[in-house]
Amino acid sequence: MSELSSTINKEQNPETEQLSELPLMEVLELLNAHDASVAVSINKVLPDVAKAVELIAAQIRQGGRLFYVGAGTSGRLGVLDSAECPPTFGTDPALVQSIIAGGVDAMLAAVEDIEDCTESAPAELQQRQLTVHDVVLGIAASGRTPFVISALDYARQIGAKTIALSTRGPGLISQHADVSIAPDVGAEVLAGSTRMKSGSAQKMLLGMLSTSVMIQLGKVHGNLMVDVKANNQKLRIRAQHMVQQICEVGELTAANLLDAVDYNVRAAVLLHTLDTSPSKALALAAQPFQPLKQQLLQGK
Repeated sequence: MSELSSTINKEQNPETEQLSELPLMEVLELLNAHDASVAVSINKVLPDVAKAVELIAAQIRQGGRLFYVGAGTSGRLGVLDSAECPPTFGTDPALVQSIIAGGVDAMLAAVEDIEDCTESAPAELQQRQLTVHDVVLGIAASGRTPFVISALDYARQIGAKTIALSTRGPGLISQHADVSIAPDVGAEVLAGSTRMKSGSAQKMLLGMLSTSVMIQLGKVHGNLMVDVKANNQKLRIRAQHMVQQICEVGELTAANLLDAVDYNVRAAVLLHTLDTSPSKALALAAQPFQPLKQQLLQGK
């Protein structure tokens, strides 16, 4: 039996062998119990997550970018997290990017055969001009996806930093990266369906990584998204509440401050607290990797 066949053979969960015969409520209780175990598994690897956060933040401060690389569900979750960074943290879309096996088409339909390709991921990284300052984070539930491994190998070849994320303990990709994050979520309730516990773990870890990195880079004030892109009504109201809270001003004052700086929360706070001009407040707000608290102290 090949190594892959052996791995697949072990993926059947003995606790759920009669899954299709169970009453609906028992099925739901099993799913819920297994989902609840994911966070416990992640808790055991938090030191490795911290290493990854520190590595990514250090590279970005040097002008680097973060690339998520994955196939199938892993790739889609990378796309999801990278897409949320610009509106949440006000980052340039180029700062956190994603590469999914099969490209855009794979977001809406399964393109499973491409995960065995070892040429397309390096070609995509080369096209995006990967440099020694960048970080490639490979995501693979099994820890052995050729598409992902080839991306990590190409990144190491040119001197970029690498991180491997697998969800059944250390896998083959762990040997191809500078940092490995490898919780073991256990066999899925539905044998081999890694969109379930493994997918939940990947979603949690990617959100944890990107949020923690942005905190390190000064993109968060307290627990507020001070660099949020307020481009709809809900976010404009959220921006107004943030300015009210930070500056301790009323609703009308907050709205006026935001109007003066095109609804840039950070700039609105600087405009009020430093008693400066809108243009200078916007220029200060555009400074990279500056915590708002530090900017406020420097301006006094």
